[in-house]
Amino acid sequence: MWNYRGQQRPEFALQPGPGEESVWDYPRPPRLARSQKRVLVQVGDTVVADSSRAIRILETASPPTYYLPPEDVDFATLIDTPGSSFCEWKGRANYYALATGGGVVGWQYRQPVEAFAEISGFLSFYPGKLACSVDGERVRPQPGDFYGGWVTDEIVGPFKGDPGTGHW
Repeated sequence: MWNYRGQQRPEFALQPGPGEESVWDYPRPPRLARSQKRVLVQVGDTVVADSSRAIRILETASPPTYYLPPEDVDFATLIDTPGSSFCEWKGRANYYALATGGGVVGWQYRQPVEAFAEISGFLSFYPGKLACSVDGERVRPQPGDFYGGWVTDEIVGPFKGDPGTGHW
């Protein structure tokens, strides 16, 4: 059973320094936070998305996930992929791959549950599969094959997906 809800940072969590955020201070259920930082998603020299209107989803133990408005995404670079998944908080997600081939690189909630309606149609991308940056800082992927969190220097963990986190 999950005991962490962002109300009290556990003893094993890193202490954030000035200008840093602990993922253990994020709430459960998650909350939405607007960001005006420039978010750039690329494959090679091709820009897949470029936005200063992202929405971050903040959830206990996970690095933020950045969702970009569809107007700031070049859909010519993407194709729908078959299959979907279900998030207990946001609802059903559909997936995208690059139009040039390869596996899944991003996802979207076309009809999220009411509490997350603000991200309807917005896309997020796996920073382990595309070059993602926030205000010029290259994003590192959240550990684990499924998670889509964006790790930057201002975020401290440990993160869900890190080795030894199976007991969380």
